[in-house]
Amino acid sequence: LVQLVESGGGSVQAGGSLRLSCTTDRSTEDEYLIGWFRQAPGKEREGVACIYTDTGDDRTYYADSVKGRFTISQDNAKNTLTLYLQMDSLKPEDAATYYCASRYGWYVGGCLSQDAMSYWGKGTLVTISS
Repeated sequence: LVQLVESGGGSVQAGGSLRLSCTTDRSTEDEYLIGWFRQAPGKEREGVACIYTDTGDDRTYYADSVKGRFTISQDNAKNTLTLYLQMDSLKPEDAATYYCASRYGWYVGGCLSQDAMSYWGKGTLVTISS
């Protein structure tokens, strides 16, 4: 979970869809958090969606602003974990740099808090044209 690499960003029209991916080494622990954050110019970074995994049981969490439009999921292959963010019905306000982040264990403040995360990717840019 330490090195995270995002991909899939780009430009899309409002109302369109985009799928982001984040690739990292598969977790060495059964309990971890992994999720997506975003930061628009001039704004603070905010949590978008995250997954809490405990011994193979996943719980997902979403920011209110993306509920019903975004879907987070993960795929654990032999040595690689890929995190996805399917973004549908995109709005101009969804434009931002999207970051993948992770940590081992749980965080009492919830996984949508950026303070929860220990490791960060470099981000991928999403632009929305109206």
